[in-house]
Amino acid sequence: MKGAERKAAIAAYKEQKVVAGIYAVRCMPTGKLWIGSAPNLATIQNRVWFALRQNAGANRALQSAWNESGADAFAFEIIERLDEESSAYFQAAALKDRLQHWRSELKAELV
Repeated sequence: MKGAERKAAIAAYKEQKVVAGIYAVRCMPTGKLWIGSAPNLATIQNRVWFALRQNAGANRALQSAWNESGADAFAFEIIERLDEESSAYFQAAALKDRLQHWRSELKAELV
């Protein structure tokens, strides 16, 4: 990558909009569902999958299901995208509130 191309790629990366929200991880064979919140939905699947592949998943039941069924048995779903909040505090509060809502609505465990 040449200098100009690299600068353009960096500029495009910095201009990306970060969208917070609620996501779900579903085990297709069992139908089991885990949900979580993330300040950046664009990067959370990679982080969760990496932890599970490394046998370092935060939720033991999810890690166990991953180990038993394999990566191909899981699906990642975005449940809700939040509107942009003006401050990190309000965004964190909204994420916490929406996570509790979806947890009870879907009867899911936390990631």
